[in-house]
Amino acid sequence: MPANEAWIIEAFILLLIVGGILSMSIKVVKEYERAVIFRLGRLLGAKGPGLFFIIPFVDNFIKVDLRIVTADVPEQRIITRDNVTVGVDAVVYYKVFDPIKAVTRIENYHYGVIMLAQTTLRDVIGQVELDDLLTKREELNKKLQEILDQLTDPWGIKVTAVTLKEVKLPETMLRAMAKQAEAERWRRARIIEAEGEKQAAKIMAEAAEFYERHPTALRLRELQTLIEIAKEKNLIVVTEQGVSTIGSGSLSLGKVVGAASALQRSQPIGEPES
Repeated sequence: MPANEAWIIEAFILLLIVGGILSMSIKVVKEYERAVIFRLGRLLGAKGPGLFFIIPFVDNFIKVDLRIVTADVPEQRIITRDNVTVGVDAVVYYKVFDPIKAVTRIENYHYGVIMLAQTTLRDVIGQVELDDLLTKREELNKKLQEILDQLTDPWGIKVTAVTLKEVKLPETMLRAMAKQAEAERWRRARIIEAEGEKQAAKIMAEAAEFYERHPTALRLRELQTLIEIAKEKNLIVVTEQGVSTIGSGSLSLGKVVGAASALQRSQPIGEPES
């Protein structure tokens, strides 16, 4: 083999080796990622975003995502403070703010957050009553978020929010709550009706006092009522004869009633006027 051909082959092999080393040395991480680098097991630090170099076979790195992660907490069967068994599931939103702690302080931070959220959910819900669980969801969410954030802070993790997704109740409890709601509505209806009766009685008492002071007004009201009754063709009204003097004229109540009765007898019940 000629010398120049051997030199070309050696240069080509050397170029392949150098290219392979460079390809293994040059690394790129995205804007929302960080690379935690270890050299022979010792921590060097975090690199990124962008281009960085490592020594092949000596350095290794772990990528850490800094974006907010949505973690679903499976349904937990919990006994509340008033001994009601409920099923509660939640969602945890967290992000890594210190990638070095997230890698060196805990083996799998995502799994750790999920397990910690489950136990914290059981502890918090077990200390409240069912009514508070159903009506104070915002307060419970905030309390869970504060507890989880405090516990995960040494891991370099920030819990931004915790929300309770669903609270599942036993069928018997749902029926009892429906009866309770129905009874509450009946109670409100009766209170409103009683308030109406009270107001009506008060107004009637005021009217009675007024009529007692003004008998003429009471007589006029009676006559007006009889006129309204006379419009109906299927009623017979029996009343005593009486004379009420209004001003300088007089009116016989018996004549008014008699005219109404005559009008009723002259037209059969149910037939329209001609």
